[in-house]
Amino acid sequence: MKTLLRRLGQVLFLGVLAALVWLVFTHKTVPPKTGAAAGGKAAQGGRKSGGPPPNVLVAKLGTVDVPVYVDAVGTVNALNSVAVSPQIAGTLTSLDFKEGQDVAKGALLATLDPATYQAALEQAQAKLAQDQALLANGQRDLKRYQGLLAAKAVTTQQADTQRATVAQQAAQVKSDQAAIDSARTTLAYTRITSPLAGRTGIRTLSVGAQVYSGGTATSIVTVTQMKPIGVVFNVPQQELGAINKAMASGPVTVEIDQPQTGKKLEQGVLKVINNAVDVTTGTVQMKAEVPNAGLALWPGAFVNVRVLETVLKGVIGVPPQALQRGPDGDFVYLLQGDKVSVRKVVAGVETQNLIVVTSGLKAGDVVVTSGFTQLADGSKVKVGTGAAGKPPS
Repeated sequence: MKTLLRRLGQVLFLGVLAALVWLVFTHKTVPPKTGAAAGGKAAQGGRKSGGPPPNVLVAKLGTVDVPVYVDAVGTVNALNSVAVSPQIAGTLTSLDFKEGQDVAKGALLATLDPATYQAALEQAQAKLAQDQALLANGQRDLKRYQGLLAAKAVTTQQADTQRATVAQQAAQVKSDQAAIDSARTTLAYTRITSPLAGRTGIRTLSVGAQVYSGGTATSIVTVTQMKPIGVVFNVPQQELGAINKAMASGPVTVEIDQPQTGKKLEQGVLKVINNAVDVTTGTVQMKAEVPNAGLALWPGAFVNVRVLETVLKGVIGVPPQALQRGPDGDFVYLLQGDKVSVRKVVAGVETQNLIVVTSGLKAGDVVVTSGFTQLADGSKVKVGTGAAGKPPS
């Protein structure tokens, strides 16, 4: 009996399930009435019939000159920087600069004890005086020998020997003079001067230190040229052709910006394009020279670099917010009377403030810059306040 009831329950369940499947596959859904079928026309762009036209902001287009930049990250690099080291050994008797001081070329930086080198100079001068006396005596003897030779009181050989002696003494005098010049130069090395105009760094030695020359020389201070200063940076190799072309036409402007704020710090000129592409990065190293009159740039600092590649003259630019992206390409909403129409455009160079349009628009056209939510081709609109105006360059 229980088995029979269980089988009847299964048959009943299968029957109900079959009925439900039949209803799903045979039932026809009636579509809801559209706004037009309900007696009211739907407005274009999704706006309901009778609703107010959407508010939009617009901008009137004009021709502008657009600078095209190549952006890079660079490093400030001193054009000249020298670690000042002694050229002779000695005791440091004075430091004649202040750390961080601006010094002129040839300015005295330090002094070594000159006593030993002064003595060497005086010794060379004394040797010269001695040999000059010998030379003078030899010249007098030669003159006498020449007179005796004419009277045949001496032989020709004796006269020639005296002549050779005088030549030897003259050469010794020249050697002595060279030794004096060398000693005087060495003595001058006791006054250590700046090889260039620049700013001193932090000194590495104190007064009384023993310094040495040659391979064991220790620098006293580093002097770095601050004005003008260099900036080294790399740009993609794809930009090389355009930058070379710009350099052939005249000086290429380089703007230096602060990385954190984007504030313009300095402006200089591109000086050097390296003679090879870095095969590991595909970039070309370049160097700009900047006046740095206000010392806004410091050696070793990272900066943003903008190389002025070219200037597009008299082009049509639209505000970035006006350009719309669609499956069929870029377009804008063009204001014509109280309606807008979709206008396909070809976008070119993009800057921070505008996008250059190479096709589709002309000067005097008015495009929508805000209020796109309810817009469609042919929509009526209401221009809000704050509209009009030439797009920024």
